[in-house]
Amino acid sequence: MRTPLRPLARVIEARAKGENPDLIEAEERAKRNQVRQIKMRRRAESRLLVLGVFFFLAFATVGSRMAILAASEPMEPRSAASFPQIANQRADILDRNGEVLATNLATTALYAQPPLMVDPQEAAEGLVAIFPDLKQEKLVEDFTGKRKFLWIKKKISPEQQQRVHELGEPGLLFGPREMRLYPNGRLAAHILGGASFGKEGVNAAEVIGVAGIEKYHDARLRDPATASRPLELSIDMTAQAAMRRVLSGGVKLMNAKGAAAILMDVHTGEIVSMVSLPDFDPNDRPRPALSGDPSASPLFNRASQGLYELGSTFKLFTAAVSLEKGLANENTMIDIRGPLKWGKFTIKDFHNYGRELSLTDVIVKSSNIGTARMALAAGAGAQQEMLEKLGFFDAVPVELGEAKRTKPLLPRRWSEISTMTISYGHGIAATPLHLASAYAAIANGGYRVNPTLIKQTGPVTGREKVLSDQTSATLRKLLRLVVTRGTASFGEVKGYEVGGKTGSADKPNPKGGYYKNRVIATFASVFPASDPKYVLVVTLDEPSIKAHGEMRRTAGWTSVPVAAELISRLMPILGLRPNIASAGNVQYTSARN
Repeated sequence: MRTPLRPLARVIEARAKGENPDLIEAEERAKRNQVRQIKMRRRAESRLLVLGVFFFLAFATVGSRMAILAASEPMEPRSAASFPQIANQRADILDRNGEVLATNLATTALYAQPPLMVDPQEAAEGLVAIFPDLKQEKLVEDFTGKRKFLWIKKKISPEQQQRVHELGEPGLLFGPREMRLYPNGRLAAHILGGASFGKEGVNAAEVIGVAGIEKYHDARLRDPATASRPLELSIDMTAQAAMRRVLSGGVKLMNAKGAAAILMDVHTGEIVSMVSLPDFDPNDRPRPALSGDPSASPLFNRASQGLYELGSTFKLFTAAVSLEKGLANENTMIDIRGPLKWGKFTIKDFHNYGRELSLTDVIVKSSNIGTARMALAAGAGAQQEMLEKLGFFDAVPVELGEAKRTKPLLPRRWSEISTMTISYGHGIAATPLHLASAYAAIANGGYRVNPTLIKQTGPVTGREKVLSDQTSATLRKLLRLVVTRGTASFGEVKGYEVGGKTGSADKPNPKGGYYKNRVIATFASVFPASDPKYVLVVTLDEPSIKAHGEMRRTAGWTSVPVAAELISRLMPILGLRPNIASAGNVQYTSARN
């Protein structure tokens, strides 16, 4: 509480003494003003102190920053952006020998800002002259409407950029881009798959995989930590080019609708070459078909996506069951009298082979009746067990998204008739890649392999043993006999000791039943048969060729000659050279892995 200016006690005392009470008020007022001045001075001093400290810290910060800049190396200034940066670097993809399969290319995107345009009509006319696929009416509508931004071309060449620049239209602008380039065009198209733009901005665009290896390993290819380390595939690009050329010629010669071929190392599972026809250019990937037969699209990978009844190539698995279970050996005689009837179904052979054949000749001559009786003797359980061990109950674990989603078609009820028809490759549908994996297990001594498109740098360990050494050796012997004196005689390639099995399966009709004159012709081969290194599977869709006055559709006349040509072309490329000794035995040397 403030002291009163005229204290009553002092006023009474002053009046008693005859003094002037006004002097007391003046004295009290002077004291009050003095206290107020002291407070104001202290407040001003505090403010000056705070302001001084602030200026000291500010000048100290500026001075220290100037000292740091003076002591650092000179750098170009970088502009800061308020939007998030888009990481667009993507690792290269190489073949097993270091050849580039996919890389990045700096390019330019073209976009428009209509509010900045001077003459929209003239700009539209100029763009149509440069890009004939654009519609002038649509451009004029977009340029004169309410749109403030629109993409015109996501990728343009330097020449096109220069021509657009010469239009002199300020509303036409360019943005930097990094696109995915496939320098080999159609080669390995189904393996690589392709890439496209994801998140986009005017200053950058995200490149993402849309199919094949590009999609399966998208995270690894986009990871900045591994951007400098290329992804090495198991593919040999030279072998891939040769395979595509030969297979394309075979499709034309055999009048086939399409084809697939797979060359795989039987020990590591590495896919050295894989081709599906028709194919496409991943630099200009077509749009997926929204209707009709999916296999008619060039995007369809017949090797890993096509489910086919692979015919008599399955007879070898029936023989494997009999050998593994001890029910027969290669000389056991099998009753082949026919036709073999089961209800309304009739099983016949392509030729009349008499009353009985040895197990060897059942495979060599490809007897349906003999194989069916072998399967019945072993039972459905043993058949299922063998097919499951060889991988026919699951999708192939290869680095392709479509393969992971493609499981074999199995019968809903594994009846006795199913056991008989599956023994010779009808009633079960699988991909050529399934078949190649199974034949690799037969050829390498009985070890199951997982196909891979990634180059393997170390030894393969932990493989599952699915066949005995003796069974594997016997089956390889049977495959060799099929070529030397059986249905695959056109598959002989001098010096390479080819062994294999043909399969000609009637093609299912979507409306029910089977076509009479349409087949899936397959030849699964291993070589050299005495010590296999590779398995080759060739499948032709609806082949037909006129020979000796007749139309021929079976694999022995169609797929086998194509496979023989492939072997003769590919093996020198891969360094597998035959060495024919004076004693007639064939030895093999590999010039490179």
